[in-house]
Amino acid sequence: MSVPEVVREIITRNRSIYDCMKMDLINYTALAVKIQPEIEKILGNSVNLNTVVVAIKRYADSFEIKDEVREESVLKNARLALTDGIMDVKFSVKDSNGMDPMEIIDKFSKITNNYDFFRLSDSFRFLAEDMDDIRQIFGNVAENNEMFSTGLAKIRISIPSSQNQSDVVSYVAEVLHANGIELVNAFFSQDSIIIILNERDSSKAYDILHSDIMRT
Repeated sequence: MSVPEVVREIITRNRSIYDCMKMDLINYTALAVKIQPEIEKILGNSVNLNTVVVAIKRYADSFEIKDEVREESVLKNARLALTDGIMDVKFSVKDSNGMDPMEIIDKFSKITNNYDFFRLSDSFRFLAEDMDDIRQIFGNVAENNEMFSTGLAKIRISIPSSQNQSDVVSYVAEVLHANGIELVNAFFSQDSIIIILNERDSSKAYDILHSDIMRT
């Protein structure tokens, strides 16, 4: 990921910062100082503060551009897939007890093919169905259930390669927020975006996004 991509992701996930930026109520340098450590942690290397400021300003400028051309939905030609009963499994590299992620993936494939794997800078992340068999895979990693987040759902948004994924995430977060639904998390894969939300909000969120696509 590039610095601008990481900046967009961090701001999109932080609703208060996102709203302040849309209303032009935020100091770019102060925000850059605040999120610089997180950016460096994600990228695994040092990042110049001015580079972060420029990325923030460009992202802020994009709001004005999108507002001018938003006669056509950002979700045009997108496809949605909703899955309830999702469990978010996260464990750090240092707490993995030497478990090989490929070994875990092999065990997953014997149980279900409905899962997603993400390798972050300091941790591994699995999104999968909440099943006892899957919990048992991680029995040697953790002695408690702190690594499991349950009661979740995921909506996979498949979009044409010509569209900007960051634009889609910010747009989806804005549309759902306006309807009283907040994202729990968002992940980027090679050909789609996965948004995570509370299971109680999943059907409503799906209907809202589907209606948005049908308008185009």
